[in-house]
This record gives sequence, structure tokens and C-alpha cells, in this order.
Amino acid sequence: MPPQVLVVEDDDRIRAVLRLALEDEGYQVAEAADTASALDQVRAEMPDLMLVDLMLGEVDGYTCIREVRRLSDLPIVIVSARSDTHDIVAGLEAGADDYVTKPFQVKEITARLRALRRRLRTGSEVVEPDIVLDSDPRRPLVLSTSRGAAVLDGKDVPLTVTEYRLLAELAQPAGRVLSRAALLASVWEHGYYGDERIVDVHIRRLRTKIERDPGHPQIVTTVRGMGYRLDPR
Repeated sequence: MPPQVLVVEDDDRIRAVLRLALEDEGYQVAEAADTASALDQVRAEMPDLMLVDLMLGEVDGYTCIREVRRLSDLPIVIVSARSDTHDIVAGLEAGADDYVTKPFQVKEITARLRALRRRLRTGSEVVEPDIVLDSDPRRPLVLSTSRGAAVLDGKDVPLTVTEYRLLAELAQPAGRVLSRAALLASVWEHGYYGDERIVDVHIRRLRTKIERDPGHPQIVTTVRGMGYRLDPR
């Protein structure tokens, strides 16, 4: 069965362009013109991926993304005319995996979706042994590479595909310092020339889920002027 993409866009012309392009790429396409319709479709039939505009009328795309994240960790790409750094960062912090600014090239969007699908397929194929990230008996945290999940006190942490890939990359092996450019190349794949700040946003989101104190991280640490390092406790 072909993967399904839900396109959440209030401009009929843009939705039509995306539908034709995505169907040519072999996707099954569902459409929504507003947040309420999008959430109804997600609840009724969970899509495999989503494209979301940020400007959706009364209930904006940020809210749409946050509500979807309560239901699923499916990959989400923002497609928006808002290109200001604040808007992009806010969209990523709401839970999106990637962003494309308008006007866009359709090939760029389909390339981003292909990369996300590859992350879905490869995210749980790592065969390295499980890694203890925090040995505190009150909140033991383990990176279970055999299951493609982080497990906190016996329960799976709700990581997105991108957050898991970041954590797994930093852990291979732990202790290496990886620059933002290196993480972009390995997690977002070679040939991605997006803003390196996208890495910082995903690292912040990851820390809120795995650190004892996200404001003072001790597992995923920053090495000033160099990048990030995983320091299992």
C-alpha cells in the first residue's frame, strides 16, 4: 500500500500542486484546509507523513502540530511562507521534523519526504548493544537500539524519528563531539543544506524528554564552539 501524506494547506491552488506532485511520486494524498479537519483525519486514519502550513486561519499550524504530537510521532514537514527565524524555530519546537519555506520547489519537498521515510525504515535497524544513558535507579534511562527506542523507567520515551536518530548518532560511540554540520549530514542525510539551527531545536526537544533537568543537561551536552556530545551517566 502506498504511503499516505496528509497535506494541511488552506490555499486550494497549493494543495492541488502538492497533490499532483506527490501522486506522481507514488504517494496516496489526503487533504485538509484547516486544523480541525486535519485532526479529524489524523484520528480517523493515521497518515504516514504530514505537510503543514503555519497560516491556517483561526487555529494555526503550530497548534495543529502540537495536537498531532499528542496523538502520534509521525514525521511532519512545515511548508510555509513564514521564513523568519523565530517562526521556523517555533514550528520545530512545536514538534515538526523539518521545514521548507515558500516559494518552494516541489522536488525539494519530495526529497525531504523521501529522507524522512528512509529514517523510518532505518531507525530501528541499528544492531549495536543497548546503552545505559542514566543509571539512576529512580529513573533509569536506556537507549534500546534493538527496539529503536529510548526507555525511561521501563516506559518508551515518545521520541520522534528525528529525535531518536539524533540520540542514536550521538551514541555511536558515546563521547564523540559531533558538529551541527556532521549531525545534519548523518541524520538529515548528505546533500541537506538547511539551517544548522534546526539541529539546536531538535536537541532542545530531545533534552526535555530525557534529561533530569533540561535547563542543565548532563546527558546530551554542548561543547562550546564545537557541537554536541553524549555523556552517559
